[in-house]
Amino acid sequence: YLLAIGYGLGRFVAQIDGLPYAAFLAPGMIAFTAMNSATFETTFGSFTRMTEQNTYAAILATPCSVADIVAGDILWAASKSTLSVCFVLLLTALFGLVASPLALAVVPVGFLVGLMFGGLGMMVTARAPSYDFFSYYFTLGISVMFLFSGVFFPLDSLPAWARSFAWLLPLTHAVNVCRALTRGTVTPGLAAELAWMAILTAAAFVVAERWVRRRVLP
Repeated sequence: YLLAIGYGLGRFVAQIDGLPYAAFLAPGMIAFTAMNSATFETTFGSFTRMTEQNTYAAILATPCSVADIVAGDILWAASKSTLSVCFVLLLTALFGLVASPLALAVVPVGFLVGLMFGGLGMMVTARAPSYDFFSYYFTLGISVMFLFSGVFFPLDSLPAWARSFAWLLPLTHAVNVCRALTRGTVTPGLAAELAWMAILTAAAFVVAERWVRRRVLP
């Protein structure tokens, strides 16, 4: 995406917010990478461990609790997200698309994004009757966020109702934070974005733990 759209399409797009299109797109792709990595791990990966491999049942035979299992899967997903973010951030820097050393803070932000979408993914997995169920989540959730969270274009170009809808999408806040850090434009509003993400992360974990508990315990 970064090469094909950032540089390919970018040749036909004027600067956005004073940035070349590739530089505008790059932080959005970093946030999307964190979301995508955690989502795949806590949907297909967690569902396999829960139902096909009976890994959860085996772990529950030990002193570990359901909360331990859910936390472990989410932390693993967030760790994979962080690693993916590091690679994309490095690529972004090599192409000269990073304007500030504050971009290094994108790495822990990527971990938070992984926790957030890991929790949301576990919620979906707890309700999934089969692998096919995930197609609904990816089509109606992940794809919508990918397209309407400011990854490809500034949300200011949308009508008011669409901007309000975009604000409700978790990826929007991740994109805003990553873009601000790579540009070095830290504002007080970033604290609100991070707080929103942290609250959603905590809420997703609580709900995911309850739903998984209902599913795996008799």
